[in-house]
Amino acid sequence: MRAQISERTLRTDRWWLSPLLTVAGLGLISVYAAIRTFMNDYYWVGEYHYLTPMYSPCLSAECVPAASHFGQPLPELPGFLTPPIFIIPFLLGFRITCYYYRKAYYRAAWMSPPACAVAEPHKTYTGETKAPLIAQNLHRYFFYAASILLLINIYDAIAAFSGEKGFGIGLGNIILLVNVGLLAAYTLSCHSCRHIMGGKLKHFSKHPVRYWMWQRISTLNGKHMQLAWSSLIFVCLTDLYIALVASGVIGDLRFVN
Repeated sequence: MRAQISERTLRTDRWWLSPLLTVAGLGLISVYAAIRTFMNDYYWVGEYHYLTPMYSPCLSAECVPAASHFGQPLPELPGFLTPPIFIIPFLLGFRITCYYYRKAYYRAAWMSPPACAVAEPHKTYTGETKAPLIAQNLHRYFFYAASILLLINIYDAIAAFSGEKGFGIGLGNIILLVNVGLLAAYTLSCHSCRHIMGGKLKHFSKHPVRYWMWQRISTLNGKHMQLAWSSLIFVCLTDLYIALVASGVIGDLRFVN
C-alpha cells in the first residue's frame, strides 16, 4: 500500500533547478536554430569552402551553387521555406526520439515527473503506446538518417581543406572537425546503435569483432548525456562561427594558406 502524502514532495533541496536549466537550454537552442534556419543567409564561406552543418546538404536551386556539393535536385522553395527544411525533420526526429532527450524534456517540459520523489501533475499515464508518443519507436530509423547526414558533414569538413587558393587550414577547419567528431561520438553512443551492434547476439564468443565494437559503443553510451549536450551546443557554435565569417563580422584565423 502506497503512503498517502498530501505534499507534492518532502525534498528540501533545489530539485527544480535541473529541469529549469534543461528547459532553458533547450529553449535557447531552439530559438537560435529557428532564426538561422529561416535567415537563409551566411551559411557558406566561398573563400574557404566552409558550409555550416545546419544547411548541409544544400539541395535546393536557391542554394549557393558552390555550396551544393551533391547538386541541386530540388527546386527553389516558395515563401518562407528554406533549404534546411529538408534535413531538419530527420535531425530533429533523431534528437527528439533519443532516449536521453526523452528523459530531459519529459521532466523539464512535461513534468513527468519533474524529479525523483516529486509528484507529477498528470493523473494518468499511457506510456509510449499511443499517439503521439508511439512515434518514439521510430528512433532507430531516425538513427539511420542521422548517420547518412553525419557522413555528409564529414565530407564537408574534409572538402573545406580545399579553398579557392588550394589546400589550407584555418580555425574554421578545426571547428568543423571538432563538430563532426562530437556528432560522430553522439551518434555512435546512441542506444539504437549499441543494440544494432550487439543487442541480438546470443554468443559474443562467436562474434569477436562485433563484441569488440559493442564494448566500445557501450563505453560511449555511458557518456550519452554529455555527448548529447556538447554535440548540440557545438553545432550552434559552428554555425555561429561560419555565419560571422560569411557576413564579414570577423575574419577566419588562418594557419596555412
